[in-house]
Amino acid sequence: MPLKNRKSAYLIAISASLTLVLTGCSNGTNAPTRMIRQVTDGVEGASGSINARDILIVAQPDGSGVLVGTIINEGASSDAVTAIKVNSIAVTFGNKNLALAQNAPVVFAGDSATNSGVVAGLNAKPGTRVPLEIDFANSAPIQLSALVREKADIYANVGPAAPATVSTYPAKK
Repeated sequence: MPLKNRKSAYLIAISASLTLVLTGCSNGTNAPTRMIRQVTDGVEGASGSINARDILIVAQPDGSGVLVGTIINEGASSDAVTAIKVNSIAVTFGNKNLALAQNAPVVFAGDSATNSGVVAGLNAKPGTRVPLEIDFANSAPIQLSALVREKADIYANVGPAAPATVSTYPAKK
């Protein structure tokens, strides 16, 4: 093989090797591109500057489902959630104020919840997915396929908002 052809072959081999090393590509089971995983069970979607993050449903023992996730408007123009439907069933909200001011999230369930959402009669089995649609006053709807989780592990305490109760104390004798 002439010297010129050997140099060309050598340069091609080095270039191919560097490409694989620098991009992290390989055929192995530990390739970086094979190790990408979804961080949460929730799904995400967007409509313009409005984002739905970590949306999922927690199945309840009575057949209802509880909405978990965050909706945030990152745009300067305010908007509002007008409805959320899960498997074509309307979500009932604990707080009717679903305004979306800039960077003021609406959080469903959890320690920082600003609202609650219950889907009565959902009867979806944990591990399945259900269609979920979020409708807005001004933006296009967001359509997602939300995972239904079991009321266990980190979702063990997720349930419908408890109704306010009035404590009564026995009169002193």
